[in-house]
Amino acid sequence: MHFKLPEPFIFKAQSQTYQEKIGDLRKTHVPFGSIRAAVKRRKEVPFDNVIQRDKKLKLVMKIRKILVSQPNRVMALRELGRFRRELGLHKKRRFIALLRKFPAVFEIIEEGAYSLQFKLTPEAERLYMEEMKVRNEMEDLLVVKLRKLLMMSSEKCILLEKISHLRTDLGLPLEFRDTICHRYPQYFKVVATERGPALELTHWDPELAVSAAELGEEENRARELEEKDLIIDRPLKFNRVKLPRGLNLSKGEMRRICQFRDMPYISPYSDFSGLRSGTPEKEKHACGVIHEILSLTVEKRTLVDHLTHFREEFRFSQQLRGMLIRHPDMFYVSLKGDRDSVFLREAYRDSQLLEKDRLLLIKEKLRSLVIVPRFPRRGVPKTDVDGAEGTDEPKEGSDGQEGDEWSDVDNLMSDEFDDDEEDDDEDDEDY
Repeated sequence: MHFKLPEPFIFKAQSQTYQEKIGDLRKTHVPFGSIRAAVKRRKEVPFDNVIQRDKKLKLVMKIRKILVSQPNRVMALRELGRFRRELGLHKKRRFIALLRKFPAVFEIIEEGAYSLQFKLTPEAERLYMEEMKVRNEMEDLLVVKLRKLLMMSSEKCILLEKISHLRTDLGLPLEFRDTICHRYPQYFKVVATERGPALELTHWDPELAVSAAELGEEENRARELEEKDLIIDRPLKFNRVKLPRGLNLSKGEMRRICQFRDMPYISPYSDFSGLRSGTPEKEKHACGVIHEILSLTVEKRTLVDHLTHFREEFRFSQQLRGMLIRHPDMFYVSLKGDRDSVFLREAYRDSQLLEKDRLLLIKEKLRSLVIVPRFPRRGVPKTDVDGAEGTDEPKEGSDGQEGDEWSDVDNLMSDEFDDDEEDDDEDDEDY
């Protein structure tokens, strides 16, 4: 199936000229040699800390997801034991000790000596209801994200199973296949394919075919012209090279990065069928696509594995991880945890996002509840997620072993919660 773009089609910000020049670019571009990693990856603690600090939060959100699916959002502790595999907890230990590690999120209800239940605390319940309200109000934005994802793909059609890998990162609801995908036939529709149901674009909107990079460059140009009071008409070059502090590059490596940045921008919404694999032009397009996908995510990051599922739709290289590493001015690849993550560098300052949407603000409120210790220590300031170990003291109402029983909870909370198998649409977070 081929989706034909309206003729003639015009991209904003002068990107319409790039498709016409692709043939000339192959003949005139500065030779880069074979495409290989030009920069040795360097560990950057601020980005790695973003992964580390959410370990406890991921487990709490998995438990919460199970809890809110129960009648009245109340659940017996013994029933929670049936979900050990989904939670990534393989050792048989008592859940009451685990839940008591998060006293600001979960409340234990004693219905007799042998009947314990749990529910959300009033504050955690309020946050959950606030999240549901925000999700309903943000549905229009989620529709735009799906449309833009489809518009970037080669066939303007993507399997729902593949979209599910990005469900959490895009902020889509758990049931998006049965709700959003069927509510907007004027934009897309669910179609049957030999490989399963897929979402197909039904309307191309040229106003959406403008990338975040183009918009950002337009804003920079407008700001510069206003400051300098100049009128300059030039094509977008996107040549501001920002590298992490302490990253030592040879002159040759810096030159290759600058040459790549100086190449004419190729819109991720352009027709890339004429670009040959292994060429700098194809890599320029692939970097633009990944930049745009990360711009659509809630936290401007995702797992590298999630991107590899879209090799067919965007004709990504088999060495996708290596491609990301050799562009440290745009991306940072974190090896923290069992699975690699990729960050959009320009969206962060140290470990903090520069712009946060409403769902992310709610997530941060929940994180603040997760790190509340059961027994606050006097005179000790509250630490971050990985340093909040206020539950190591003896536990009241226990047999004296609850603290030791879950003392390795941090080690258990690894990226194994990002289960990427057939049920990946039920990822660890709902943000």
